[in-house]
Amino acid sequence: MIQVGLLGCGTVGSGVVELLRDNEGTIAKRTGKQVKLKKVLDKDTEKCLALGLDKNMIAKDFNELVNDEEIDIIVELIGGIEPAFGFIIEAMEKGKHIVTANKDLIAVKGQEIFAVAEKNQVDFYFEASVAGGIPIIYPLKQSLAANDIIEVIGILNGTTNYILTKMTKEGLDFADVLKEAQELGYAEADPTADVEGLDAARKIAILSSIAFNSRVTLDDVYVEGITAITAADIKYAQELGYVIKLLAIAKQENHVIQTKVHPAFIPTNHPLAVVDDVFNAVFVKGDAVDEVMHYGRGAGKMPTASAVVGDIIDIGRNIIIGANGRIGCTCYEEKKVLNINEMSAQFYLRMMVKDRPGVLASIAGVFGNNNVSLATVLQKEATDDMAELILITHEVNEQDLKDSLAILKDMSIVGGIDNVIRLEGINR
Repeated sequence: MIQVGLLGCGTVGSGVVELLRDNEGTIAKRTGKQVKLKKVLDKDTEKCLALGLDKNMIAKDFNELVNDEEIDIIVELIGGIEPAFGFIIEAMEKGKHIVTANKDLIAVKGQEIFAVAEKNQVDFYFEASVAGGIPIIYPLKQSLAANDIIEVIGILNGTTNYILTKMTKEGLDFADVLKEAQELGYAEADPTADVEGLDAARKIAILSSIAFNSRVTLDDVYVEGITAITAADIKYAQELGYVIKLLAIAKQENHVIQTKVHPAFIPTNHPLAVVDDVFNAVFVKGDAVDEVMHYGRGAGKMPTASAVVGDIIDIGRNIIIGANGRIGCTCYEEKKVLNINEMSAQFYLRMMVKDRPGVLASIAGVFGNNNVSLATVLQKEATDDMAELILITHEVNEQDLKDSLAILKDMSIVGGIDNVIRLEGINR
């Protein structure tokens, strides 16, 4: 029998309890042995009892789990850095295998955890830490192991994808849709981690590390959220043949890594363009497999519990055949990660300018002097002697564009630069 200790009876934890109980027979067949939940620790014992757990299964403290020699696997679902990090390290040092869904912990402390797992020859699995129920970590580690991964591009946050989908379909502004998302429970009362791109950044740091066999931390990821996106930007994207998505992007060329999170125009024929509402997707390009996409529910009680229990089953199989010690990430290389100013992209620009002869030539001159080439120029209707100018650049260096915009902001003919959004997925 494989015995499990569970830290946390919250949303995902309760899903794990239910799945281990309801699918007990299927899980036993696929593991090769019966898998039983032995102990559960949560500060809210009533919540655990409400799941139908016996009182004898409720631990008083972590020592009851970590010192129980019959427990093979500890599942950490309490979230955050501490005390989760301390619990995991202590458990691994006592020979326990670990399953977690804690993206914050992996993004910040992953390297230390992997080292302790390797030293103690225990399994450390974290499929549920990225994209909930969508299998992506295992495919990157195993199914695509023969490939040099070229890029990983994902829609990794359901809240922001719901907001952008609603803005696109109904022509609404960000603030209105955010309020609705909060009322429906799709967005937190404090939505900062989601709408500012931090949640997606933690996830792409993890995927980058696995895909490129290199240490990529949260500090390496350039992050920009969706709070500046307006109904006007959505409208112009549609006119030009694009949709706006918050993308988490990781690319590797000549052993140099780019990793960033930002809103982007993507062509309507790109596979990610049709990923709507709270769904997530991860688009992977490898040198042998070419393009593959993984799609599904990126969060939620049972989808995430599915990934957690899948890891439990995999570790159980390893225990049976004596093949433990597969730590889940061999990301020990130290590859260069580019600063955002060293990267290049195409850009959409929306600005207000004086509606008079020679203005466009002056603006084009500033861009030309800073190595920025324009691919598309659209002038919208004038109001009060001002015109709205929509520009699409060719691929340009980020710093060159910033230098151009700094000059334009100080010119009397420019009333304001209202938004700057990158384009992605053009050269598929």
